[in-house]
Amino acid sequence: MVVYVAVAPYYPVFAALFAIVFSETGLLIGVIIPADSILFTIGVASGAAGINVYLLGIMLMCAAIIGDNVAYFLGKKAGPRIFTRPQSRFFHPDHLIKTKKFYEKYGPRAVVYSRFIPIIRTCTPFISGVAEMYYPKFLAFSFLGGSLAIAFLTTLGYRLGQVAIVRQNFEKVVVGIVILSVMPIFLEAYKARRAGAVT
Repeated sequence: MVVYVAVAPYYPVFAALFAIVFSETGLLIGVIIPADSILFTIGVASGAAGINVYLLGIMLMCAAIIGDNVAYFLGKKAGPRIFTRPQSRFFHPDHLIKTKKFYEKYGPRAVVYSRFIPIIRTCTPFISGVAEMYYPKFLAFSFLGGSLAIAFLTTLGYRLGQVAIVRQNFEKVVVGIVILSVMPIFLEAYKARRAGAVT
């Protein structure tokens, strides 16, 4: 009952966070979502506000794993023909090709490793489906990768959120985290632009 009272006021926030983490891989829009900063900031905010970070972490792990599985079956249904799809505002073939190379290099382990790499993690479950990876194996690696990433980032943020200086400068810390997490996205866009200019 105590947990219900402590968590109930945050239900709308929890629902929004679930949707964000799910969408990162489930809807293949992780390229435009700085998920690392969101998860870390969630942990910092939980530590500062005294929210039950364990309950929150379990919910986000479920969101990550469900998103992975939706992407896997989308990839399995789409098949290799997805690589011939023309570029659009929300789809860039280069991201899939780069992820495919990453997957070919690390195999099933890529599902775990990619959880800590922006852009790559968005497409890896999808590529796993395209490659028709054995589903029970994918599910196991998805569970491991999603659980590790969520637990690491939220727990690290939670511990940081309990530090007095962080509580006193919460806004600055959040801005710094966001800047660091979106830098890889801008670097990828810059490299793609330069490569396009050269060709």
